[in-house]
Amino acid sequence: MTQERLWQVLDASWGDPRTLSALLCSSVAAVVLIKWLERRQIQQKMKEARRARDLALERMEKAAHRFKQENPGTQTAQILSLTMVELVEKLKDGSLSPESVLYTYMGKALEVTREVNCVTDFVHGCEDQLQKLKNQKEKGLLYGIPISIKEHIDCKGHISSGGMVKFLGQVKEEDSVIVQVLKHQGAIPFVRTNVPQTMINYDCSNLIFGQTLNPLNHQKSPGGSSGGEGALIAGGGSILGIGSDVAGSIRLPSSFCGLCGLKPTGNRISKLGVVSPIIGMESVVPALGPMARDVDSLALCMKALLCEEMFRLDPTVPPIPFNEEVYTSSKPLRIGYYEGDGYFQPSPSMKRAIQETRKLLQDAGHTLVPFVPPNIDYMVDELFTRGIFSDGGVHLVDCFKGDIVDPTLKSQFNTYRLPALVKRIFAIILKPIYPRIARDLSALCGVGSAKNLWDQHGAVEAYRTEFIVKWRKLKLDVILCPALGPAFNHGYAGKLFAATSYTNLYNVLDFPAGVVPVSTVTRADEEELKRYRGHYGDPWDKRLKEAVEGAVGLPVAVQCVALPWQEELCLRFMKEVETLAHSMRRNV
Repeated sequence: MTQERLWQVLDASWGDPRTLSALLCSSVAAVVLIKWLERRQIQQKMKEARRARDLALERMEKAAHRFKQENPGTQTAQILSLTMVELVEKLKDGSLSPESVLYTYMGKALEVTREVNCVTDFVHGCEDQLQKLKNQKEKGLLYGIPISIKEHIDCKGHISSGGMVKFLGQVKEEDSVIVQVLKHQGAIPFVRTNVPQTMINYDCSNLIFGQTLNPLNHQKSPGGSSGGEGALIAGGGSILGIGSDVAGSIRLPSSFCGLCGLKPTGNRISKLGVVSPIIGMESVVPALGPMARDVDSLALCMKALLCEEMFRLDPTVPPIPFNEEVYTSSKPLRIGYYEGDGYFQPSPSMKRAIQETRKLLQDAGHTLVPFVPPNIDYMVDELFTRGIFSDGGVHLVDCFKGDIVDPTLKSQFNTYRLPALVKRIFAIILKPIYPRIARDLSALCGVGSAKNLWDQHGAVEAYRTEFIVKWRKLKLDVILCPALGPAFNHGYAGKLFAATSYTNLYNVLDFPAGVVPVSTVTRADEEELKRYRGHYGDPWDKRLKEAVEGAVGLPVAVQCVALPWQEELCLRFMKEVETLAHSMRRNV
């Protein structure tokens, strides 16, 4: 009898002492019984978490319904149609009340999550925050703006699970620094959004809260790991969200869902009060950042966050306020660009998006210069993969003790948990056939010693210096490059973690990078995809082709990059791309 079959028998006979006693007579069955009991405890914790989520959403629904009954004349459609900048203006001049905006977005968020399962919790303190705003004399930069928060970012009185059972039951005693600063600026965090289990995945599924769907096409992933944010904002249930990014986790859902998203320099925004399965990993730099429907919303959010309150709450954040002059400049830019990184062949729509955007920028008076990222294979394998898994994946695998692996993560997890010797043997066997996959397996073995870790950190610094030297030699202001897309079919992200090469490069370099939607997938793109072969012709190339199939009409984005601490210039470049792309679409 297999373990799975025994579990089925145990599930069926739970509460029957005679059957359980008979099973205990076998030592093998006893071991399975212990495992089954552990599994049952895990499932019970998950069930309790889902029940807590459902109760929170019921409370949210009652609050929204009560306001609607008491204020039947609220212009919900008008509120939802406003940009964030317009909304801020109307809130500050009093033509809209914070109550009308908050409860309107509550109602819309409920509608969206019923469709795509993106909200994991209602921030019950939002109504208290609403009352505090009424008593404040000064109106912050985000006065009355309802904001959604990625689930692993701490909110007082709530659990930050990261999609993992091990963190359930740990109620946070205070807000993360970023949430405190948002509140200080008058924002109202009102919901928390779904993430993939462990967040080392760019799908959006865990066994606690389930799979989040892409609101633009339910057969597609919203991306991840900030996928709940992407789905909620794209569905119209939030106007501004806060995500995090260690390999593209803000930029990928923004690309998949047709949004704007910014990954700042790693320490431009405080990360105090954030749950992570890879605390202590220093080779690849994570960051918190905003996601929204337009670039001006990102800029306003950054301006609000980069204030004295953040610098006071987290003295490790450099006290650099937002430079409005740089963001609003109209000076022509010198822009480096590339259509592919050489590691993964871009999909036809990715390549076309760069070609069209490059022409728009040239016609607008900017200078475009070809740029080739140095030694990209080495960066992906030795700096990103060996860096983020410098411990051989031990920390990540340990996160699954007392947990059940989500199906979307099984492919990754089964590879990570292999002993280093087995990974090395497989790497040697695969090297002549699939060299890229072999290099990845070798990198997943980690660094092996403290000395090697120091060497690895030194290699990252050397690569960053080489990249900047090349940038300076060409006298570039910014870089235009592809963003992975279009949105993947379900089940592929966990089998293509290395396809984050287009985004993880800028986590290794710790450069600010943002994503802007510029087009949609055409039938011509889909037809050209049939001839896609990739650079290596290995299973990864075949999977990427399958992953992006069936995406006609879905958004296609580009990525905009600046040097460290130049978020304002990155945003200014994103705004230029957004303006030109909108103009082109209006003229078509």
